[in-house]
This record gives sequence, C-alpha cells and structure tokens, in this order.
Amino acid sequence: MRKCLLSFASWALLFCCCSWITQAEVFTSIGQMTDLLYTEKELVQSLREYIKAEESKLAAVKSWATKLDALTRTSTADPEGYLGHPVNAYKLMKRLNTEWSELESLVLQNPSDGFISNMSTHRQYFPDEEDKTGAARALMRLQDTYQLDSEAFSKGKLPGVHSNVILTVDDCFDMGKTAYNDADYYHAVLWMQQALKQLDDGEEAVISKVEILDYLSYSVYQMEDLPRAIELTRRLVAIDPSHQRAGGNLRYYERLLLKQFSEQNQAQDQDQPASEEPIQLGTYMRPKDHLPERESYEALCRGEGVQMTETRRSRLFCRYQDGYRNPRLLLKPMKEEDEWDSPHIVRYLEMLSDKEIEKIKELAKPRLARATVRDPKTGVLTTANYRVSKSAWLDGEEDPVIARINQRIEDITGLTVDTAELLQVANYGVGGQYEPHFDFSRMSDVEAGGATVFPDFGAAIRPRKGTSVFWYNLFRSGEGDYRTRHAACPVLVGSKWVSNKWFHERGQEFRRPCGLTEVD
Repeated sequence: MRKCLLSFASWALLFCCCSWITQAEVFTSIGQMTDLLYTEKELVQSLREYIKAEESKLAAVKSWATKLDALTRTSTADPEGYLGHPVNAYKLMKRLNTEWSELESLVLQNPSDGFISNMSTHRQYFPDEEDKTGAARALMRLQDTYQLDSEAFSKGKLPGVHSNVILTVDDCFDMGKTAYNDADYYHAVLWMQQALKQLDDGEEAVISKVEILDYLSYSVYQMEDLPRAIELTRRLVAIDPSHQRAGGNLRYYERLLLKQFSEQNQAQDQDQPASEEPIQLGTYMRPKDHLPERESYEALCRGEGVQMTETRRSRLFCRYQDGYRNPRLLLKPMKEEDEWDSPHIVRYLEMLSDKEIEKIKELAKPRLARATVRDPKTGVLTTANYRVSKSAWLDGEEDPVIARINQRIEDITGLTVDTAELLQVANYGVGGQYEPHFDFSRMSDVEAGGATVFPDFGAAIRPRKGTSVFWYNLFRSGEGDYRTRHAACPVLVGSKWVSNKWFHERGQEFRRPCGLTEVD
C-alpha cells in the first residue's frame, strides 16, 4: 500500500440561547374581605420578598448573559482560531456540559416555556459527559507530550502562543477529578495541586479547600508518597476536624509509615516535616503505558531527537516534477521537495488551492464521524483512545473538485487511483492524535504540535497548508517497510484538517514493477 497525505486548514462551532419572563398571581373573596386585608398585607410582604428573590435571580442571570455575550463575541469573531486553543476547546465542553445546565436549573425555579423549549431544541447538540471528560483527557495528553506544567497550562502559556485564556480553580479541580475517576492519580495530583495553589493565592472558587485536599491527599498516597499524604491530610483535618474519612485516612497513613520505618530498622523522626513544596511536573514518575516507543514518539513531537544530520541533509533536493512528461504537468510542473532520504519521503507544494480546500471541507463536514480502527482480534471497526479524530470519505464521482484532485494525485505519483481508497478527510480537534501505527497518516498548518513523526528513524514532518506528503510503506517486493511506523502528534494549538489517499498494490503492476530482492 502507498500513502499520500494532503494538508489544509481549520473550522469551529458556535451557538447561543435567550431569556424569559415571570408572573405571580393573588386572589380575593368578598366573604373574606376583612380577613383578606391582613392576608393582603402578608401577600404584599411575600410579593416584595418574591420580587427581591426574582431580582436577585435576574441579576445572576444578567451576569451570566453579560459574561457569555462577551465570550461569544470573541469566540465567533474567529471560531477556528478560538477553538484552536486547547483550553478554549476544553472550557467550551465544560460550559455546555455543566454551566449551561446550572443556568437551566436557575431558570427552572420559575419555569419559562420559551427558554426550556429553546434549551430542549439545542440540548441534542450539546456535548455529553463523555465529551467533557474526553476534552480533559486531551489536555492531559498535551501536558504529557509537550511537557507542560499545570501552572503554565492554567495561565494559557503554551509554546509559542501568548494568550489570556486561563483555567480557574474549579476548572483545575474538574481536570483533577476526571483523572481521579479514571484512577489516573498521577494527573490527579498535578491538577488538584494546581487548584490548591490558585486557591491559596486568593482566587475565588465554588469548590472548597477541604474537597481539594481530600482528593489530593488520597492521590498522593496512591503515588506512594506517604509523608506528603500525611502532611496534606493533616491540613485537611486542621480545617475540618469532623471529617471522618480524613481522620481515618490519617491514622492509617501514620500506622503505615511507622510500619515502613520498623521494617527498615530506622527511627522515625517525628519532627521531620514532609515537603510542602508544590508538586510539580516531574515530582512523580509518570506511569508506563501500552506504547513501547512512548518517550521517543513524544520527544519527536516536541522537536527533540530528530535525526536530521548534515550528511543526510546534503542528500535532500528540491525539483520540478512533471510526472515523467505527463501532459497535464508539462506547462505547470509540481514543486517537489525531499523530506527524508531513506525511506524516501517527498512533499509536493501547492498541491491544493485555498478554494479546493474549502470545497473539501464543505463536502466533508456533514459526514464527519469519529475515526475508527480495526480490532486485530475481531476484525471489527471500533473507536480507540490512540486515534482521536473525525473523518469522512469522499468519492471522485460526487464532485468535480474531488475528481480533479484524484487525477492530480495520479499524475504526480504515477500510480493509478482506479484501485485506490476513496479520499479520506480527517479533522483533529483538541489534543487530536494517532499514536504510532503501521497504517498511514496526515498533515496541515497548525500553530503548534500536530507533526507526523517516524520513531524508527527519528523523522518529524511538520504540517504545511496546501501541501501533500508521499511515501511507500511497501518495498517493490511487496514486503512491508517496518521503518514507516509513524504517528500523528497531538495538536497543541490549532485545528488540523488532513486528507489521505491510500494506493493498493493491485493495479500498479506495470507502474511500479516488483524488485528482485525483499528490500528493493
């Protein structure tokens, strides 16, 4: 199978909601005229209390509206740029999953048919709990891949990006709670610690210090740092002496620590306090996972460990490609650049025009669905955490633009598209990635992250809008070239759109003849 990657730009979503009215009613009876005078007096007082409560509620809702109005003006001014920042994407998921529901509950205290009807209409399009937690996990994936500490992340400080986007105490707590619920105590510690730091620095929050310390102390215990778990639990008990779970945990941790000292024949220094330094990235070891080349893969995503030597660079050239005198390329040959020497990877510049890119996106958007992978055991297509994107398939017969692009791919590669796959269009959102695999990947302009990397030989191919990248993953003999195991790095900032074209061996017999050895 051969692989061609096309690369292009970004997109976004937007929405809004509205307001409501209220009504109160009293009644009188002639038979109760005298008594109702006093009743009326009580009702007037109740009415004033109701008005006060309603005004308080309305003030709260107006505050919501003002905040969200300013936010939507900013976000819809440049939807793709706004959602290109991963913190904005996460907070959008959180707002729609949590905060709008809180506003709905506030309104339901005195229901409005118009508002509820509007909410009901739009709710089907709102992200659910899985979407919200998926966005949180994506931020943690970016944190790991690009080695971002929680404090920098919470202040919107991403590599090469200056932004005033922030994560609040409550945002950080929710991040930590997502990790905690996944039994991911490593990330739970990092984000609960950040929530605690911001709260200690005076930031206002809905969540309390007791709740943060409760999660943080247990997560630290799970990371096998007993002294610090004891110190954090003591802080919790000092704030809330009646906290039963904390009291029980503290006694358990102290007994466990005493036992450890006894087993090691060491005297426990009761006056030796545990470290109170903030728990930073690197304080604890990140747990190992299923991916053997995790470290090399992520290093390449950060631009580290790329094996581009001066000797190798001297073997790379650029040229005009006319497809072996192809009539369609004679007057306007394609600009071809070598990206890597062995295996040979080339990039074609100006492969797609902006107009063609927009048409491809227009055709693909209504069909985008979560990208799937084939389960090696069952053969069934399923979603997987190691491939996070949405994709659609476009047939050359449905639009002249797709037919023209297919013809262009055939012209520059010299391979027939008659037996090739349909044109696949994929979009990577917040933290979108595809971990190392032997199937083939993608590219586009993004502000940060999103490279295609080859851990086996240390190459990193950066996204560039409108270009395509091409390589063979099979030798001429038909044997697989295992060096081409590659990955799409998580998108740090921006939205990555790509298009892929897979060529099958069948039909290429006379266009790419077999070699004489396995590695020809």
